[in-house]
Formats: sequence, C-alpha cells, structure tokens
Amino acid sequence: MKVAIVCDWLTTVGGAEKVLLAIHEMYPEAPIYTSKYDKRGIDWFNDATVKTGWMQLFPTKLRRFLAPLRQIYFNHLDLSEYDLIISVTGAEAKSIKKGNAKHICYCHVPTQYYWQMYDDYVERPGFGKLDPLARVGLKSLVRPLRKADKKAANHPDCFVTISSYAAEQIKKYYGRDSYVVAPPVETEKFTYKNTKKRSGYINFSRQVSWKRQDLIIQACIAEKKHVTVIGDGDEHERLVELANGSEYVRFLPRMTTEELNNELLHAKAFIFPSMEPFGIAPVEALAAGCPVIAYKEGGARDYIHDHENGIFFSEQSVDSLRRAIRRFEKLDFDRKAIVKSAKKFDTASFKEKLQKVIDEEMAK
Repeated sequence: MKVAIVCDWLTTVGGAEKVLLAIHEMYPEAPIYTSKYDKRGIDWFNDATVKTGWMQLFPTKLRRFLAPLRQIYFNHLDLSEYDLIISVTGAEAKSIKKGNAKHICYCHVPTQYYWQMYDDYVERPGFGKLDPLARVGLKSLVRPLRKADKKAANHPDCFVTISSYAAEQIKKYYGRDSYVVAPPVETEKFTYKNTKKRSGYINFSRQVSWKRQDLIIQACIAEKKHVTVIGDGDEHERLVELANGSEYVRFLPRMTTEELNNELLHAKAFIFPSMEPFGIAPVEALAAGCPVIAYKEGGARDYIHDHENGIFFSEQSVDSLRRAIRRFEKLDFDRKAIVKSAKKFDTASFKEKLQKVIDEEMAK
C-alpha cells in the first residue's frame, strides 16, 4: 500500500508536529508533502522524505501572510498515485487532490482564522507593527477564503479530530462528522515525585496572542503570586513589557523535557488560559502530577475534571482567573491520581486508536 502524509507546513515545534511525528513513526516510508520546510525551526524529520514545491521559495517569516497561496498550492497538489493519504492539518492541507486514494484527514480544528477565532485574529493579529495591514487583509479576503476552505473540507473521505470540542466545530462549520482520537502526549517522559516545596505557578507554550499569557501575568501580579513563564514567540517582548520587571514574574527560554519536568515538580499548578482544541502542554503537566487551572472551553473539557486534577475558570479575563487562583489556593489534590489521569493520552494509545480508524476506513 502506497501511503503519503501531508501537512500545512513544517517550520516550528508544536502539538501539530508531534501528531505528524507519531504518524511518521507509524508509516516511516511514507513521504511527507508540505508547503514549507525549515530545518532551522524543526529537526524531527531528518530521516523522512519531505517534499515541497514552489512555496518553499518564500521566507518562513511570511508564512502567516500566505494562506491564499497555500490554498492554491494544496488544491493543485496531485497525490492520486497513492492508496492512502493522511493529512494532518488545521489549515489548507486538506485541499489536496486524491484521485482514487483514501484520504483520512486528521484535522485539529476548522481553520481558526476563518471561523471560530476570526474575531480574535482581527482584534489581535499578532503581526506587531503590521497589525493594521493584517486586519485589512483578513477582513477583505475572509469571504472567498471561507468559501474555498469549506469546499476543501469536502475533499477528505473522513475526518479524525483531537477532542469533542473540535468535533463540534467541524460539524458546525464543515457539516462533517468526525472520529475523536486525542493527540499523542509523551507522558512517559514526565515523572512525578513528592516535592514539598511548591512555590509558584507555571505556563509553557508558544507566546502568541491567542494563548493569552497576558492574563496569567496580570492575574499573578495582582494576586502577588509567583509565576514562571517559559517559551518564546511573537508576543514575548509584549509580555515582558506587561510584566514591567515585576518580582512575581520570571521568564525562561524554551526548555528540554527534563528541565520542564523539574519546573513542574516545584509548581503549584499549570495555568492554561487559552481556548485550544486540545492543549498538549497541560496534559504534560498532569503527567508530572501538576494540577491545571484551565479556561473552561475547548479541549480542556476532555481531560480536566474539576477538583480532581485541576479547576476551571469561566471567562478569559483577569478577574475570572484571579478568582480561580484564590479558589485553588484553598484546595488539596492527590497528585498520584493526577498522574494517572494523563496516562490514557500517551503516544502508544494514539497510534493504536488512529490505526483502528485507518483499518476501518480502508476496509470500506
């Protein structure tokens, strides 16, 4: 059976790339087709055959401006020579031409900047000084881009997605049903040990506008609680300015898994203020026995159980998060039970469940 894997782009490290890596491990001989490959941003696929086209000519930093071109690129990418195509996408890669191949689309969520998070992207495009230009471009092009995106959503034979929330969004915007297979989390790389001294809160993730680390910084400063913010991204400088040298906020660069594990062992809780279709970082925190304070929307509803392995807050606001922090400070958690709650999301479980879907679909 000839298998091909497709993804939107390969330029950085994140949850989508972890899904792609697990599927690559399932089908190591399958070539990976993508619009842009930048080894400087990700070195996980040196043993893979990665195929790009004319979009490789554009600089990586222009990626977010090029959604219309990606639609054209993938819409003309002919993979009809294959028997099975697995696309891993949250944007345009589902558009590929499949011929008689079976196309299984592992869709993180409908393209967020066209649909469910359109208003957030218009308010906070994340382009810095180019934000006004980005707003104009998105507003003027969103109608034809939505039309093309919805048309592309008819191309796959079936959808697999990452959470019950994502399945709801795919049904709402694309009118398609989905299998739910949670993404792989390397829970085995995180370990728990009883640590008496837990001195503050923690967050690690890409620092982009929609992940709302700004709420963490403002809430912790207001509550006079220490927080460690780990990572980098387009919003990093703005977050540093927002902290304004506060003694309660510590910024650290991206870390290895071992280093993250050590930080988690000394943290009271992981704060997860973003609305995400799933969220791998908070599950990693659970695997180290660290409870999660999560915004009660999106994929977090599938793995956070109030007062068991974390708590929820109801609004993406500083006041709502402050109330949650105050409530958390009064609670006790069984950290061994928290570790156990993360185990069902490990990589082996992901591969087993996805293979079952693939076998079922191929049998049809």
